[in-house]
Amino acid sequence: MKRKNMLFHKNKKETLLIQIMALTVLTLLSERKFGKFDVFEALLETLVKNDLELQENDVLVISTKYISNSQGRIVNFNQIKVSSNGSEISKKFQMKPEIAEIILRETDKIFGGIAGFVITSSENIMAPNGGIDKSNAKKDEVILYPKDPFLVAEQLRRKIFLKFSIHVGVILVDSRLMPGRVGTSGVAISCAGIEPVLDLRAKKDLDGNPLKVTFQAVVDNIATIANHKMGEGAELKPFAIIRDSGAQLTGRKINPSEMAVSPDQCVYVRGLANV
Repeated sequence: MKRKNMLFHKNKKETLLIQIMALTVLTLLSERKFGKFDVFEALLETLVKNDLELQENDVLVISTKYISNSQGRIVNFNQIKVSSNGSEISKKFQMKPEIAEIILRETDKIFGGIAGFVITSSENIMAPNGGIDKSNAKKDEVILYPKDPFLVAEQLRRKIFLKFSIHVGVILVDSRLMPGRVGTSGVAISCAGIEPVLDLRAKKDLDGNPLKVTFQAVVDNIATIANHKMGEGAELKPFAIIRDSGAQLTGRKINPSEMAVSPDQCVYVRGLANV
């Protein structure tokens, strides 16, 4: 009987420990801002208004659209001069000439598309229409991807360390359509202070078979979790704090090539190209 009680108490403690260490998502309600602004100062203001503090090993997730707004990465259609290539893309994919021109300027490669959508790649980030977004923008305006997203994430990580003397990971998140799936999910456009992938090669599965090509997309998984709580519309929650994620933080500089594969290595692109 004493033995059983000891086991019960031990299991109870283990359960309590698991509950304490459970992953937590804290979204921060913010104010809408217009014009260029300092994201770090906005973060500090938002933390105070939400009565929250960043802690050691937290992962801070920030909307790319919020970053783009802070950089003034907003384009008015009326200021766009359409080139001959832009006109061709416009006719081919049945979209506004100005949108087609912006897509050409913002992307490195166009793979194809359908009416209203062009599948593009920029710095090995694949996205419909170059990632440009008309939601939460004024009439005749679109929001572009942020400039230097990895530099932005790294600068924020360093500023947080200098201000609070804590190590955090930073992820810039965007929402993305996934092949063959309904609806959007989160994707990490950049990160800093956090290992982006977990290499599981040489690990074994449940049957003891060694994994040969498996990498776990850590920052994309966290981005999706955060995106689910941050929302897609008028929620005004551009920041999310992921606590007790279990992700490995790091002080090294993250190379963009660690998070993406080139189109010629992508199984979707290569597979469809061979049909």
